[in-house]
Order: sequence, then structure tokens, then C-alpha cells
Amino acid sequence: MRKYAWIGGTGFVLGLLVAGLILIQPENQTNQVSQPVVSGYNSVSTSPLYASPLPEAVPPFDFARIVEKVGPAVVKIVCERVEKVRGFEEWPFDEFWDRFFGIPRRQPRQFRSTVQGSGFFISSDGYIVTNNHLVENANKITVYTSQGDEIVAKPVGFDAKTDLALIKVEGKNYPYVEMGDSSQIKVGEWVLAIGNPWGLEHTVTAGIISAKGRQLGVAEPVYQDFIQTDAAINKGNSGGPLVNLKGEVIGITSNIFSPTGAYAGIGFAIPSNLVKRVVSQLKEKGRVVRGYLGIVPKAVDEEYRQAFKLKSKEGAVVESVEPDSPADKAGLKQYDVIVEVNGQKVKDDMDLRFKIAEIAPGSKATIKVIRDGEEKTLTAIIGELPEEEAARSPESRPEDLGLTVTTLTPRIARSYGLRTQEGVVVTEVDPYSEAAKKGIRPGDIILEVNRNKVTSAREFQQALRRLKSGEPVVLLLRRETEGFSRDFIVTLRMP
Repeated sequence: MRKYAWIGGTGFVLGLLVAGLILIQPENQTNQVSQPVVSGYNSVSTSPLYASPLPEAVPPFDFARIVEKVGPAVVKIVCERVEKVRGFEEWPFDEFWDRFFGIPRRQPRQFRSTVQGSGFFISSDGYIVTNNHLVENANKITVYTSQGDEIVAKPVGFDAKTDLALIKVEGKNYPYVEMGDSSQIKVGEWVLAIGNPWGLEHTVTAGIISAKGRQLGVAEPVYQDFIQTDAAINKGNSGGPLVNLKGEVIGITSNIFSPTGAYAGIGFAIPSNLVKRVVSQLKEKGRVVRGYLGIVPKAVDEEYRQAFKLKSKEGAVVESVEPDSPADKAGLKQYDVIVEVNGQKVKDDMDLRFKIAEIAPGSKATIKVIRDGEEKTLTAIIGELPEEEAARSPESRPEDLGLTVTTLTPRIARSYGLRTQEGVVVTEVDPYSEAAKKGIRPGDIILEVNRNKVTSAREFQQALRRLKSGEPVVLLLRRETEGFSRDFIVTLRMP
């Protein structure tokens, strides 16, 4: 009996020892995994439970270093505008008197307004990128740097179709930003927005990239490929940089979605790759030259896909073709679905706009379409996209000669009752300017500046920019009244 008791006791003790070893060993292994020894950022610790090494330790985001690098290049921009408005007592036949007699029945009232925004230096010699909607129609553009300088800037070029503008201040050795590659950004990536919201200078906010390739469904800007971010953007941020963790500018803040006009968690920026293409042309030519096909494209939705028996929703439907346009001459027809341009697939209507715009005028473009279920390949000679008929930003401002002008087009000629179809038409005259004293009126057509022909408002502006203060400006004008026209010369001086 004692023998069996001894055997049972020994077995019980051994069982306790084995159970203890089984329970203790996993705990030791778990501790070994969850508490790796890290001697530096590149140190890794391996565990017998895992085939791959533990992830490297990641240093904290150094936002301060990024702001120190980019912040000095960000500027505050203040624009002064002269707004003109007719009162409620407007006489109902004012337009009749304007058109047929060239004498406004009642002069519009004027008031000055001020808008503020942001921008940043892109080179050490004073070139600044900002939003077009900020500086358009400005009589005076003042730049305030982070170093405390206050400098008057001159416009270099505007592009309303992308909401971009290039301005310049005199001077050298300005701090400037490095433009990054927006095609490499990823959703979820950290970004910083730097600007002057609500007039609070050099404010920094942080967030992530929420989405790419956003189209806002609004008429302007025409070319939309926005970066969406949740970094706080408010009024005054417009034109400021959106910066990645390398300190590179990957976008320009431009729009917000908000029911109140204040930050509501969604903001949009123009991608840097688009900015670089536009700015290079603004710097070289003062405007952007784009390819022109002459169609109205529309995205392929599910209804279109089923109706046209398409395999996918990629491509753009031709809603209409302009007569005598490159598209018309190439044989494009309504209901065609454009699926490729020069061998590159077309995603949607906005993608088609970008692809056509980037083709140099005069170049041949191979366009693949689906027509009645069959693929066809057409060749078009791309034209140049014509400038806007309306003067979105007056090309000559009251601070220059006291004139507001726009390019004369057939539509504008009809509205003024003019037979002349080419030139620059005066739309407004500052009543206290030298131009008004010399008798220039709205509806007068500027044909030449200093004996050089001008056919657009931009050419008129460029001619004035070549002149210095005090130099004479000789204008050849044409006035048409009651079916007759006469040409006359007026001499002004640059202020």
C-alpha cells in the first residue's frame, strides 16, 4: 500500500512540474516579442513566433522642420479693387443710349474693396504663384513677406481656366519653395497647409490627403483635377501651398466646400504638376496656349453605357460638334464616344479636356472613337483654344490709363452695334481719369498703341507694360455712331 502511495505522490509532483513548464514558457516568449530592444531607428528585433522582422521604429513627424523650410517663402497678398455698380434708380433705357449714342445716361457709382489671400515664391528673383480669383480685377497688388517687407507686385499672367496666376515683385534673393511631383502623392499621406486665413498671417494647419482627381461639378475653373484634403483651409488660405513631409509643394489651396464659408473639413488644392505646366507658359508668354478640338464632351454614365452598348464607362461622349472646327473637319460626329487620343486611353470628359489642351496647336492627333458599336480612327489637326470673349479680368485698369477694355468679338460687336469686328473695345472709362478728359468713351475701339496694331486686350496690356512712367501713349481709336465711323488719335501719358 505504501508503495502505491509513493508512486502516486511522485507522479503528482512530476505532473505539476510539467504543467508549470507548459504554462510559463509561452509567457516568456510573449514577453520576448512585445518588448524588443531598439537601439536606433534602424534596429530590428526578430522573434521565433514570426518569420519576418518587426517593423522599424518610426520617428515622430517633424512639422516644425517643414515649416522652417517652406514658411519664409509664403506671402500675404492684399488686392485693392474698384467696383462699379448702378443704383436701383437706373433708367430702363440706359442700354439704348450706350449703344446708339455712346453717352451713358447715368454714370455708375464706384467703391473700393479689398481682398486678401496667400501666395509663395517659386524663384529667388521674385516670381510668385497664387490663385487667379484672388488677383483678377485688382487695381493694386501688395505682397507682404514673412520678413516684414511690403512690396507692390505686377501681374505677369492669368489663367482663369485653372484658377492660377503669376505675379512678380522687384528684388533678388527671396526664399522660394521646391515644387514636388503631385503624381506620386497617396491618399492618407500627411500634408500641411500654410497661408493667411482670416488675415491671420503665416498660419499652419495639418491634415491628410483625403482624395485625388476631384471634380467639383462647377463651371469654373474649366480644368479640374483637385487634391482633396482635411487640412483646415479658410478664406485667406487661397493661393497658399499644400506641402508634403519632404517640404515639397504638391498643391495650391484653391476651394472649400462649406455651408457657412468657413472650414468644414473639406478643402481642395490644384496639383503641382498642373501648376508647373501653367506657370511655365505664363512666365514665357503671359498666357496659356491650349489645344482646341471643338466639341462639347460628356462623361459616360451607366445609362449611356447601356444605350451605346459599351463595355465600360471609360471615354467621353461627343454631345455636340462646332461647325468648321478641327473636330468637324476630322469627321467627328454627335454621339461618338472618344476612347483614345494619340494611343492614350480616355478616362472621362475631364481627362479628354486635359489631353486635348496639352497638344500643341497645329499638331496631328489620332482619335479613336466608338460609333454605332464599331471602332473608328480619325485624324484631327488640333487648333488653338480661343480666348474667352468676356473680359473676366480687365486687361487695362484705372491705375494705368483709366480704361477697362476687352477683346472685340462678334458677340460684343453686336451688343454695341458695331460693324468693326477686330480690335480692343473700351467698356468703361474712369470719369476722373485723363482718358475721360481726352474724350474717350465706352464703345470706342482701340486699333493701335504707339502705331502698333492690337487685336486683343492682352496685346493692349502688353504694349502698356513696355512703357515707363511719364512716357507718351498714342492711341488710334475708332468711333461708330449712327452708321458712320471715324478714326482719331488720342495721346495720353503713362502715370
